[in-house]
Amino acid sequence: MAYPYVSDREVRVLSTYFGDPKQRHIETYVKRGGYSALEKALGMGPDDVVEIVKSSGLRGRGGAGFPTGVKWSFMPKEKKKAHYLLCNADESEPGTFKDRELMRWDPHQLIEGCLIGAHAIRAQHVYIYCRGEFFEANQVLARAVEDAYAKGYIGENILDSGHDIEVTVHQGAGAYICGEETGMMNSLEGRRGEPRIKPPFPAAVGAFGKPSTINNVETLCAIPHIVKNGGEWYRQWGTEKSPGTKLFCVSGHVIKPGNYELPLGFPLIELIEDVCGGMKDGNALKAVIPGGSSVPLINAEEARACKLDYEGCVDVGTMLGCASVIVMDEATDIVKQVRRMVDFYAHESCGQCTPCREGTTWTAQILRRIENGKGTEDDLDTLMEMTQNMVGTTICVLSDSVAAPVQSSIEKFRDEYLALIRRGERVGAA
Repeated sequence: MAYPYVSDREVRVLSTYFGDPKQRHIETYVKRGGYSALEKALGMGPDDVVEIVKSSGLRGRGGAGFPTGVKWSFMPKEKKKAHYLLCNADESEPGTFKDRELMRWDPHQLIEGCLIGAHAIRAQHVYIYCRGEFFEANQVLARAVEDAYAKGYIGENILDSGHDIEVTVHQGAGAYICGEETGMMNSLEGRRGEPRIKPPFPAAVGAFGKPSTINNVETLCAIPHIVKNGGEWYRQWGTEKSPGTKLFCVSGHVIKPGNYELPLGFPLIELIEDVCGGMKDGNALKAVIPGGSSVPLINAEEARACKLDYEGCVDVGTMLGCASVIVMDEATDIVKQVRRMVDFYAHESCGQCTPCREGTTWTAQILRRIENGKGTEDDLDTLMEMTQNMVGTTICVLSDSVAAPVQSSIEKFRDEYLALIRRGERVGAA
């Protein structure tokens, strides 16, 4: 089968074999050069592997954008305790659908990246925490792990290197909060999926009380290519501060939605108009969320100036996040869409922190009141003040994720909120 949409503007490194079911088989993967990077890494010291990753400038692809090699270097050099590598495959950010595709089409790429990462941080066990709803991805990945065990790429004395590395695929139960690294660790341990207070940080006290590093699926999939080809090779794409390629999940009112692998720094408007074939039905662009539902909205003018890298998104008042590009046309009801996002976060809040537990619920209620024509202008001030108090006051950033779309939508599309309020006032007066 062919992958639904591709573009000649893409640089397909991680997504080369999307749509090719043969790549799921270990024999095909090895024939195409797979596991050669693992063999190379096992012949190097862990610190040397870390340095290669540092030289590439690879930044975490889960949303935070922290340099991967630097993150690995936080792990203790001496193994007084067991070390763990945790792969966050609990992809749950609204608008994001890249990690499951990486697991569906090229599972061994992820496994190889995990094994190299484990060697680099001196870990003997990898846990891949996979979202339970990803039924096909879970099955494909589990089969790939079994095949890698059978071929000697996982287990005791892998590739006769003297290194032992185990891999476990753990299925979550679908809680958004378990995508947060410490919430994921709690869930992995069989406890309630609630984020932990930091410090201590996972590199000191992580899963099962042992030093741990958590990386995203896309991050780990890039590792074999970097180790095999070198850091400078990876830097041929992207920008100085945001090197490499990135998978962009495009949804909404475009003709060709889907996953596209592009160099970081790619112009957002070219992604919409060229790569994705333009706006559906000839409608004008109204707003874009470039990094998943937890980042600020930008209007059409800002979208035309936006470069899709970590710094370029900040320049127009938003964030790259996990690069989930949600495109909205002129017919979009902004208030309704923001309310739907907030409903999601209110439902998924673990309830541990009062500003999040109460704030998400009340924000959703006020938005619904405005949407139903029963709001007032004072409600807008209340929303701004309340969401501001939700930022930086909780253990994790779920409540911050609510503040971003609410505040940005009121600032940039206030007229739509006022139209609903005034329409309700007129109906009430009548």
